Amino acid sequence: MTRKKVIEIVLDTETTGLDYTKEKMVEFAGVRLENGKVKDEFQTLINPKQHIRKSSIAIHGITQDMVEDAPTENDVMPKILEFIGDYPIVAHNAIFDYTFLNEASLRVTGKGIENPRIDTQQMFKEVYPELESHGLEALTNKFNVELNNHHRAMADAMGLALAYPKLKKLYLQKYDWEVKQLDNVEYLFERFLRIQQAVNTLQSELQDLKSVFKLYFEQGGTPITSQSGDILTYNSKQSFGYDLAEIKEVLDEIGAFEKAVKLNTGFIDRLVCGHSIDDEKREIIKNARQELTETRNIQIIRNK
Repeated sequence: MTRKKVIEIVLDTETTGLDYTKEKMVEFAGVRLENGKVKDEFQTLINPKQHIRKSSIAIHGITQDMVEDAPTENDVMPKILEFIGDYPIVAHNAIFDYTFLNEASLRVTGKGIENPRIDTQQMFKEVYPELESHGLEALTNKFNVELNNHHRAMADAMGLALAYPKLKKLYLQKYDWEVKQLDNVEYLFERFLRIQQAVNTLQSELQDLKSVFKLYFEQGGTPITSQSGDILTYNSKQSFGYDLAEIKEVLDEIGAFEKAVKLNTGFIDRLVCGHSIDDEKREIIKNARQELTETRNIQIIRNK
């Protein structure tokens, strides 16, 4: 029996900035996979005909000089669209690359792209939720794929193309197991609640033990070394609260404001969707949007 040919396009883009409504691509790279094997590749620099942000250059290293003689978006998009065809697009945080490609296609052809979108970052989180990082480098390291020249489009696309089939196999195995559990979902929810309660109890127990250890050190105790070599020790750290209005000017002057102040994006999203601000201010905030990401979570509404 002839095996069905499965074609997927693994790709990566580098851009002038993060906001797909204002910024443009400066590099595109795609790798054609047929049944998990690399069969073709396409890479090109792109002259965006606009400024490349310094923050972006610091990531991908592509300067204005490098794209000066590169084809423009109008020249290269037909070739990109021909390469990706109507095949599924595979990318890490796929919505980022997808939105940039979609906007470019709209500008050049008047039509957006309709390719299915496969996000390897979401797949990676599903298969290895315990990992601290789910970035591309963490993914390639997990599957022993060498990632050279990270943050250039072809290097990232090829690294992902080599790691993706291994990730896909595990993801599909997990998905198959999950589908088989759907008939048991009511029981599994009860089981989930029991496990969650056990975790909460264990966390409370751990906190009780930490309180004993804290008291031990505060009464003059010395560090303790376990049989495995782990060391229990204690330190004290003081921190201050600050009046942001008074220090904002200084932070701006030394270029530390963005690092010192973390934007509450959830609050900003609620503000834009609410009715507490006028339309002019709402548009100003919308125009400041940058990278788009997706999160999907279950929610448990407690019976009070």
